[in-house]
Amino acid sequence: MRSTAGSTTRTGAAMRPEPGDRIRRFGPVQRAVHRATGWLMLVCLVTAACLYFDPLAQLVGRRHLVAAVHEWSGICLPAPFLLGLFSRSFRADLQRLNRFAVYDRQWLRAVRGRRHSPQARPAGKFNAGQKLFAGWIAGAVPVMMFTGLLMWFLGLLPFISRTSAIFVHDGLAWLITIVIIGHIRMAYRDPEARLGMRTGYVSTAWARRYHSRWMGPEREGPALARASDNEGDAPEVRYSRAR
Repeated sequence: MRSTAGSTTRTGAAMRPEPGDRIRRFGPVQRAVHRATGWLMLVCLVTAACLYFDPLAQLVGRRHLVAAVHEWSGICLPAPFLLGLFSRSFRADLQRLNRFAVYDRQWLRAVRGRRHSPQARPAGKFNAGQKLFAGWIAGAVPVMMFTGLLMWFLGLLPFISRTSAIFVHDGLAWLITIVIIGHIRMAYRDPEARLGMRTGYVSTAWARRYHSRWMGPEREGPALARASDNEGDAPEVRYSRAR
């Protein structure tokens, strides 16, 4: 007989999670926001490359259409994030990303010291690198939108020259490209993290090993733990036991 999800006993004895057990890491809202933002960012970068490099521009053609797609994808870029704010679990994850704990500083010191063991790099639901990446992107996107609007609507702010807006926009676009390539590279090296974003579930062993502060008794502060429990965002164990 199969045990049900969340069961903790079996014939009076405590049932321990097996290696095949999974826990919920992300709900459908978080995954949808991440996926939609990723696609919009990809469209922005691809169309920007087609506008920036002459060989690509000649290959693709239809410059006005490419420019329109680039402009509107940039305008729509914050939309998934804003829609996600209606979700309590999404807002709880934003609080986690916005809080830098003592163990996050330890994680960064371990990175600088090239110490790779999970014990040297404690993390909550998100590690310090993910928090820095999220904060950097959250700051870069509004700047890109602002400078893009200055380039789109000439004379919007006469005291800021279009040349200055182009310089900031292009320079920041290169930085965003480099950072996103680094983000994809890190994700490629961690199949379990990609599985969590794709399906919402990760293995308990991976979570305990690399995100001990999320799985452990100290779940990133009492307030966040209570919020997660009330919103159904607490780690939900799926047991995979043989018949």
